[in-house]
Amino acid sequence: MPMLGTALATTAAAVIAALPGPPPAPPPVDAGVVRTQLAVPTADGLVLPATLHVPADAPPGLPGMVLVHGAGPGPRERLRAEAEAFARAGIATLTYDKRTVGYSLMERSYSQLADDAIAAAAVLRARIEIDPGEVGFWGLSEGGWVAPLAASRDPSTAFLVVVGANGVPPLRQQTWADASGLEHAGVRGSLVDAESRTLYRLLSGAGVFPEPYHDPGPPLRSLTLPVLAVWGALDRATPPVESAAAYQQFLDQAGNRHYTLRTIDGADHALRASATGYDKGPGFVPGYVELVGSWVADVAAGRAPATSSTGRGDQHRATAEVPPLAWYESVPVQAGALAVMMAGFTGLGFTAAWRRLRGRPARPAPWSARVLAGAGVVAVPGCLLYLGSVMMSRRGAPDPGPMIAGRPLPWLLLQALAIVATCATVAFAARTVRRGGDGSRDALLVTAGVVFVPWAAYWGLLLP
Repeated sequence: MPMLGTALATTAAAVIAALPGPPPAPPPVDAGVVRTQLAVPTADGLVLPATLHVPADAPPGLPGMVLVHGAGPGPRERLRAEAEAFARAGIATLTYDKRTVGYSLMERSYSQLADDAIAAAAVLRARIEIDPGEVGFWGLSEGGWVAPLAASRDPSTAFLVVVGANGVPPLRQQTWADASGLEHAGVRGSLVDAESRTLYRLLSGAGVFPEPYHDPGPPLRSLTLPVLAVWGALDRATPPVESAAAYQQFLDQAGNRHYTLRTIDGADHALRASATGYDKGPGFVPGYVELVGSWVADVAAGRAPATSSTGRGDQHRATAEVPPLAWYESVPVQAGALAVMMAGFTGLGFTAAWRRLRGRPARPAPWSARVLAGAGVVAVPGCLLYLGSVMMSRRGAPDPGPMIAGRPLPWLLLQALAIVATCATVAFAARTVRRGGDGSRDALLVTAGVVFVPWAAYWGLLLP
């Protein structure tokens, strides 16, 4: 159990950070945008600091847009570039600090975040600069799950804009993003599935990946208001082809006749200019801000665009369903297996040391026992810690280090140890049956080896 806790703690910090990497530095102060500091009172009694961005010298009656954060901690400064760009395009924007109460590594509610966005929209509608009948939501990444939920609940919503939004559940999206990143880095074989799927399923089962199975379909199937959904063709965090297809399906099912789906070439997840989708350009891809500005202006003027879908993303790998853990994969079973293995593998040395301390001669352990204990005690924690380190290194394109045939050298070493431990398990078990063992010590070591073999196969150590 302690080893499982260590592994989960090591990997957990990477989960909440999300799909895109850190945003670029905010732009210098723009004299063409007037900023007003406000506050958003939430339904559960919090007060979230907010900033209203309005184009200088603009007449009253502007369309307004609440900007909803992507995943992770969300100070409003992170969305300042978007807020000011849209303000210059004629849209008054409201950014607010994302809540920290109720939003953490272990706790997250898209329903609660949607309520916060609705509260922010109410603050925006009350401003004299704004046409209260022309206020909508804009959501980025995780906000692409939250903003549609807010729009479906708030009957006063005039429109919805989403960027890098997902048409699949969060856990399915995250496993796809990690697998795609590893394959982009040249990694092949069992490590891809072990890190991107098996480890994330365990984290989800341990409660470290909140909202893993949120269904984006129901809120979108209820929306008949104008919707603009934009993806970068080089989006590496959201599956752009599948998400665009899912949005079209959901909105068609709603009978929506005013949705616009656009995929823009040369853009990454956050619609910044990019060559690969993993590099982060300093500015937005040409045409993106203009698209949002003109589309919102048309909606506000009563010229809601007719349904259209253009562009195609660069998605080389399909997403796959990620089922919850079965009972035999559950966290208690995994913890029990780790406890048995570590007790068995370390028991050989502890027993010998204890006998020496008591002045009793230690019965020499056979070579197969020593090999099994040595290989196992390195392979088990080494596997979990290495997978955690790979996960935590995945900011943009991962760097797996030196590889042979698509396998990083540390993974090859762990696989070699797993094969050695498996062979030693067979040899030591056969010897114990033939000659008998040294009581409970050897019985525990055999048990640890027997548990290790399916465990190693499950985590990919015995697979190509």
